[in-house]
Amino acid sequence: MAVDNEPRETFEDVDWDDIDETTRAFSRKTIVTIGAYLLFAVGLLYDYVLKPPRADTIEPLGISLQALDWLYILTLLTILVGVVVPLYENGRMTRYYWQQFRKNRAAVASLIYLGVIFLIGSIGPRFLEQPTVDPSNAYQPPVFTSAPNWLPVECAGEVAGGSCHGTWAHPFGTTHEGKDILVSVIYGMEVSMQVGLIAALITITIAAIVGVSAAYFGGWIDAALMRYVDIQITFPTFFLYLMIVYLYGGSLFSMIVIFGLLGWGGIARIVRSEALQRREEEYVLAAKNAGASGYWTMRRHLLPNVSNSVITAVTLLIPSLILFEASLAFLGLGDPTVPSWGEVIASGRSDLPNAWWVSTIPGIFLFFTILAFNFVGDALRDALDPRANGGDK
Repeated sequence: MAVDNEPRETFEDVDWDDIDETTRAFSRKTIVTIGAYLLFAVGLLYDYVLKPPRADTIEPLGISLQALDWLYILTLLTILVGVVVPLYENGRMTRYYWQQFRKNRAAVASLIYLGVIFLIGSIGPRFLEQPTVDPSNAYQPPVFTSAPNWLPVECAGEVAGGSCHGTWAHPFGTTHEGKDILVSVIYGMEVSMQVGLIAALITITIAAIVGVSAAYFGGWIDAALMRYVDIQITFPTFFLYLMIVYLYGGSLFSMIVIFGLLGWGGIARIVRSEALQRREEEYVLAAKNAGASGYWTMRRHLLPNVSNSVITAVTLLIPSLILFEASLAFLGLGDPTVPSWGEVIASGRSDLPNAWWVSTIPGIFLFFTILAFNFVGDALRDALDPRANGGDK
């Protein structure tokens, strides 16, 4: 029997500089990722520098992209690269998490509902004109319902028994201004997804960097970062937004950026708390003692092990952001140029006795969207946290 006399490499013999050089090599995934972001950058450069001032971004389809649309595209691209692709690559763990997640049937139904809302909200506004004021179409009732014949200015449907019946021309009815509620609801889907996803991505990016850095380095860095978090949490972000509205007017873009940049303090604390526990694990201490760089240790050990807490926190943050945007729009502090569920609900609050559908229908969509995110968040917490299942996998 041959004996291998070659010395075996121990953990202490690992050349971390060599590993860093190896990980810097461009894999196929890295090349595709960089290419996707470069394509995004080229599109942004074309839209703001090369394109004629009043021309559409995609002229054959008549689509013109604004700053918020580009930020939304960047968010979706980052979710694809940072969430969807890793789930595909780690098929075994994805299947395990899905098995745990689907035990909650309400969460599965909620996930399907949110998927439909996301698809309709992303595609519909690209091909539908924004709802316009049409006084002759005011107070049209939804299909399969009716309203007193005197309420609509001109009944678009059938008139029978002194009542105006709804028509498929306006399936969800119209407002007192004659705006089609179905179109408003579809635009509201896009607004809700933009607010929830963009602001949440900004929040978790900053929170993860701050929380992991504070936990890993400790000392004065930890103290400085956490004292800043304490100050930021007590800072009245709402009043800052009110000041922006007063000076420059309501803007969905500024709302998302302000609450994204100033709303990460709570999640940073959660990340720091989790990372402090992980920092004392043997594999982290071994990597540090063997000479691994701080960046490598945080990226390979700390961030992946706090991601579960971040994901569950974000799924509970998104509905709060959506509800907050709807509340601001309801109070008239939102973007007047963007149809929002809160805006439509506010426009019909004085018409509830006669035109109940104006506020009720967008209110139903808002309610079920908030509820769906909460169901998904609860199911994700149970699926991703081993302690929720008794600690066994």
